[in-house]
Amino acid sequence: MTSTVHLEIPASGAYLAVARAAATGLAAQLQFTYEEIDDLRIAVDEACTQLLARRGSATTLNLAYHLNEAELRVDVSIEAPDRGDPLARDTFAWQILSAMTDEVREQSEDGRLRLSFRK
Repeated sequence: MTSTVHLEIPASGAYLAVARAAATGLAAQLQFTYEEIDDLRIAVDEACTQLLARRGSATTLNLAYHLNEAELRVDVSIEAPDRGDPLARDTFAWQILSAMTDEVREQSEDGRLRLSFRK
């Protein structure tokens, strides 16, 4: 059975603690280890930070946490009609996301930029 939790926060780094706290609580429900939860918190923070850097005039950051029995998938998106260029794969930020998660993807569609990863 899959459950989804949606979170919308202001597009500001001041609210990233809310996104990390939500990820922590949901991962604890799935009985992730402390190390897995820490990796997840870092990945959420990095994904949000990368999208905030490209936010343009966007005012909100949207997160969707998809839970099933064995994993948590996180979709982070922001309105970015003028920022559709893909994120560079050779950056430290992309290396962090790749190292801390089991899979990371980027999509740009309908004027939104989205980073998705699973743990």
